[in-house]
Parts: sequence; C-alpha cells; structure tokens
Amino acid sequence: MPEYDITIEIFEGKGATITGPPFPDLAKEGLCAWMLGDEKEPEKKVGDTFRYPEDLGKMCPWLVDSLSGFLRALEHGATLGWRYRGTPYEKEIDPEGVTTEFVRCPDPTASGVVVKITRTALPG
Repeated sequence: MPEYDITIEIFEGKGATITGPPFPDLAKEGLCAWMLGDEKEPEKKVGDTFRYPEDLGKMCPWLVDSLSGFLRALEHGATLGWRYRGTPYEKEIDPEGVTTEFVRCPDPTASGVVVKITRTALPG
C-alpha cells in the first residue's frame, strides 16, 4: 500500500488575539474560538498547517470529528470524485501524486472554519 504525507491547512477562518475584557461576540464578529490567541499563544491564521496524525491534538475536536472520515479515506488511498470546479474549493485528484480535499467544521455561523487536506504520495 502506498504511503502518504498528509497536511491540514486552515483555508478559511478568522482568529484574533484576545488580551482581556471586553471580550468579542464570536458569532457576531465571525471569530473562531479555536483560532483565538492570547499573550501566551499566538492566534491561528489562514495558511497555518498541521501534520496528520501528529498534530490532531492541537486542533479543535469538532473540526477533527468533521475531518475523520476524509482522513481515513485519504490515508488508505481513496479519492473523492467531486471537484467543485469553478469555486475556491476546486480540488486536485491524483492518486499517485497530490490530492486535495476541503472540509468545513460544523459551526453553522460565520465563525466556521474550512481546512484544506493535502495528501502527497511518497516515493515507493
């Protein structure tokens, strides 16, 4: 079975650095609670990447739950045929090269996050 490198990148989402009161209304301002930072830890931003499976513990549990089926399929060589042509979520599908997939977290408000999973086939 082929081996893959899998990364998860924040594709859409909004964080902020919170240093104390007044605290923002997350849903009203479209801020993701997981992406927030403070004086000790920087906020997460679009473009930040996480390695699978090593970094799952650094990610929002709701987001990880949304990703789990996609990650299982991709790590076992599957591809998901829908392409989202003509949208910002248009995918690459190459079982022997790079395959991408986009997944939205379950937050139904403007605070929701979209990540891009990139699976790269490693030389055999």
